[in-house]
Amino acid sequence: MAAEQPTTAAGRAHLFRPNQVLRGSLGGIFIVLGLASIVLALGMLVYLVLDVVLRGAPWLDWQFLTSFDSRFPARAGILAALAGTGLMMAMTLALALPIGVMAAIYLEEYARESWLKSFIQINISNLAGVPSIIYGLLGLTIFVRQLGLGRSILAGAMTMALLVLPVIVVATQEALRAVPSSIRDASLALGATKSQTIWHHVLPQAVPGILTGNILAASRAIGETAPLVTIGALTFVPFTPQSIMDRFTVLPIQIFNWTSKPQAEFHDLAAAGIVVLLAVLLTMNSIAIVLRQRAGGGRRR
Repeated sequence: MAAEQPTTAAGRAHLFRPNQVLRGSLGGIFIVLGLASIVLALGMLVYLVLDVVLRGAPWLDWQFLTSFDSRFPARAGILAALAGTGLMMAMTLALALPIGVMAAIYLEEYARESWLKSFIQINISNLAGVPSIIYGLLGLTIFVRQLGLGRSILAGAMTMALLVLPVIVVATQEALRAVPSSIRDASLALGATKSQTIWHHVLPQAVPGILTGNILAASRAIGETAPLVTIGALTFVPFTPQSIMDRFTVLPIQIFNWTSKPQAEFHDLAAAGIVVLLAVLLTMNSIAIVLRQRAGGGRRR
């Protein structure tokens, strides 16, 4: 038996060498496929962005930013849509962020493990994947008709708040879970109440993660069109909204309106509108990232 062991080991090693070669080849193939996928995706993205910028850049001027829409391309502008987008996004985040954070705090810090908590948690996770048109139908039924808000900015903001609420709740829960339990234990051991512990110790530690969820929510909300079309947002608005009960339009709807017209000039205007939308989105994300970094730096200190 002792004499057979080296032979058996040598035989196994000999049989294993082809597997090593095969696995190395497969690993190389997967690396090449991964790099090709990245290059293809980035290449398409760069192509689309360059195409939009090159087509829209000649139309980007002060007149475009300060004028209302018109049936003449040379006179058309994006002021009403830009103002409507800014006001609706501000109201959406003002409604969704406090509610989402408080809901996450309750589920993560106060709610006991039970079938009800599991049921709520599963439904919140499922709501994050519901098509946006469903939220539009819900907003049309409840906010526009039953509550009598009409086709106003307030109705649109409340509808979009429902849309982004699951994203904020899930992201805030993950941020709260990432806070070490030793911080809670130390605060409670020194005599702080549970609410004081959460407010003064847990939330400051979780702010960067909460802001990350806010970035994701804002990025989704600013590009949505279906819910706002469903509740009746206008495609032609020759005025800027003066109150939250005014009718409105937003950048995605304005872009959609221009792309649906046959004239090539309106398609170029749509490209210019996409550039403005990207600029607004990047500005919002940059502000949130700066706030997140500052919060993270203060936490480390």
